Amino acid sequence: MKKARMFPFERNRYFYGKLLTVRDFESEQKYFNDKRRLLNRLLFGSGVVAGMQVVPVDDKTITVEMGVALDYLGREIVISSPVTLKLSMIDGFTNNEYKKNVYLYVAYDEKGREPVHSVGNSSVRGEETSEYNRFLESYRLYVKEEAPSPSSFEHADLLEDIVTLYQDSDVRVTQRMPKYVNPDDVVDVTLVVEKTLQTPRVSLSFAYEADGFDPVGKEGNEVRFLEPGDKQDTEHRLTYSVKVQDRPGHIGKLTIPAGALELFIGDNRIPIDQSATHAAEIIEQSVAQRIMKDWYERSLDQAAEGYADQNVCLAKIGLLQLGPTYMIEQVERVPFGEYIPNASLSHRMNQNGRSSSLHRFYAEAQAFDLSFDSKPELDVVYHPDRNAFDFKLGIPRPQTINDEIATGIVDVPLDTQEKSGLRLFSRGKRNYVTEEIAHGLGDGQVTVVVGLEELPDPQAPVGSGGAKVYYGSADVFKDTEYEAEFPNITFGTIIYPDKCSFRIGMKLTGGTSATSLRVRWWAFKKLADGVSTSSIPFAKSAVNEAAATAEHRDSR
Repeated sequence: MKKARMFPFERNRYFYGKLLTVRDFESEQKYFNDKRRLLNRLLFGSGVVAGMQVVPVDDKTITVEMGVALDYLGREIVISSPVTLKLSMIDGFTNNEYKKNVYLYVAYDEKGREPVHSVGNSSVRGEETSEYNRFLESYRLYVKEEAPSPSSFEHADLLEDIVTLYQDSDVRVTQRMPKYVNPDDVVDVTLVVEKTLQTPRVSLSFAYEADGFDPVGKEGNEVRFLEPGDKQDTEHRLTYSVKVQDRPGHIGKLTIPAGALELFIGDNRIPIDQSATHAAEIIEQSVAQRIMKDWYERSLDQAAEGYADQNVCLAKIGLLQLGPTYMIEQVERVPFGEYIPNASLSHRMNQNGRSSSLHRFYAEAQAFDLSFDSKPELDVVYHPDRNAFDFKLGIPRPQTINDEIATGIVDVPLDTQEKSGLRLFSRGKRNYVTEEIAHGLGDGQVTVVVGLEELPDPQAPVGSGGAKVYYGSADVFKDTEYEAEFPNITFGTIIYPDKCSFRIGMKLTGGTSATSLRVRWWAFKKLADGVSTSSIPFAKSAVNEAAATAEHRDSR
């Protein structure tokens, strides 16, 4: 459609006996259409009002549902019934390379209807002619294979400063930050990576230079992005933050110097020699007030027709190449947020007041480990788009428990012989020594405490008692309800400070029907800072529960 000026408005003046011509009736329609469209344009903006969802039907076909939209000249676009089309049959689609993203647009269109015989034209031209009796206000669907520039949208230049860091047919890397900022505010800078589905994994890193801003976070002025390997997304965003210095009236700059950006697409390093610079004005007044000031100070020509050649993008369609053909892998609806919100719904949402989620703040927290001797770290990022604080807390790892206390179990088999139906120790087999046991506390002196563990009888009734560990002499419990089932055993230990190990020696003073003994040991080591490990709660030390089986041997 040709770009037509909608103003000034001129309407017909009717008087008795006026000769009405085609010009008069056309101006009558134009007067009402232009007024309505101008108000649509200035009051509501452009975008989808309702419906127009794009749905994949099969690998090569899409359906556009019924819906209503306003274009960038305020004209109403109505899709009155669903339309199903092969992607290759839509205007603008080319069969050159199938590994790509394509963008589906809808545009206002008029079509002539009801051709009728024109009596006036036939008398002038001397031949039969026909004219359309009606115009059908309709639409046109078409495809573009190049992504629109982020700065080409109506409000982008008012809100953000956008720079393109790299662009080719498969990958585009842009970065955006607010156009106006207040002193001492923390603002987000957003890195956007767009790619086709079959493009290899993208990674990049750079160090920026700042004038008027201070880096926020533990990474300082370094930014790193690595595309997740488990997702099939065509757009990724990375946000980092800077703090605005107290310099009102200054034009802050954030610059990526030439050669500082290191970009990899797959294993290929992409050389980038040009620099990129953001400019943001540091102001004392409210940012929202300044943006509205710019909005209202636009000229009428710019406000009404500044984006007349642009149409509404309904979908970004990701294609995969399959040999000599393609398939539709995914469809992202209205990828650039071209929606027109309902005024009544917005009013009701604002009426919710404090109960509305828009008036609440949310916190998102992540914790990560630091080395034992590090100091705790706290990094806070505020996301104004969702009223959320992102807390990242670095917590030093506790000193490994193996450096303080260790414990374990040794099962010692007993040599026994049958006599009168009872298992008795044979003479000369009363002393047992385990093999070396590694305590895992490193070299140096340790203290080992040994006890005899008695497991409950699995056939005993419930509530009759659980496991017990006897330390020291079990004879003190003789003739009491706590008497041990095993004979009295004397324990001893041999410590090997240089070998980080020890042995347990046992001397049995009586017979038993058991075929093995279970020995529980605890090893304690004095901490480097002088704090005794005995002050550490046993609940913390219940680790390294690996059982070691030791073969017995005779004590000669």
